[in-house]
Amino acid sequence: MNELLLDDVTIRWISVSDMSNNVYLITNRRSGEQLLVDAADDATAIARLIDEARNDADHPRIAGIATTHQHWDHVRALAELVEQYPVTTYAGADDMEGIKKESGVQVTNGLNHGDQLKLGDVIIEAIHLRGHTPGSIGYALVDSSGQPVVLSGDSLFPGGVGNTWKDPQRFLSLITDVSERIFDRFPDETKVLPGHGDSTTLGAERPHLDEWRERGW
Repeated sequence: MNELLLDDVTIRWISVSDMSNNVYLITNRRSGEQLLVDAADDATAIARLIDEARNDADHPRIAGIATTHQHWDHVRALAELVEQYPVTTYAGADDMEGIKKESGVQVTNGLNHGDQLKLGDVIIEAIHLRGHTPGSIGYALVDSSGQPVVLSGDSLFPGGVGNTWKDPQRFLSLITDVSERIFDRFPDETKVLPGHGDSTTLGAERPHLDEWRERGW
């Protein structure tokens, strides 16, 4: 169990499955509204994650379930969670069909770049990061403390961008979106919470952008 405690929100996350997928739970500390991001696998473990957040607000409750992208390892528990929590679901508009194919779930709200989700008084912005999948979405918020956070899915990790399967066009698309829509916009102290593995900051990764471009992955 990992935790990031900010003024507006508490973000908790766990790793599930043999793919070490990260499942995130964002709780608005004032309103109690919660957004679950990437119901990747193991509904029992996700239930424990939700239970661990029971004291993060006076009356916590799942208000939405968001998905970063359509790949099967990020949606294996989605149908079970949607059945348990019949709330609004979110994902990139260009990945909705793929998510339905992989999980059987019809996402209710397709997101485009710049769309906003409201978690009480906290705004979470959709950042379209094209390349890993057509509709990959990062979810960004800026806490009132000034701390920015980006849940980057499989589009940005410590050490590089996501897999584009040696396709030069897809790599160029992803590195361009990550550069322009994340690095050019957010400061070094921005926390990056990826779809697998450890978190990082933009400051730790920024010096390597040219290296990533040169190597092509």
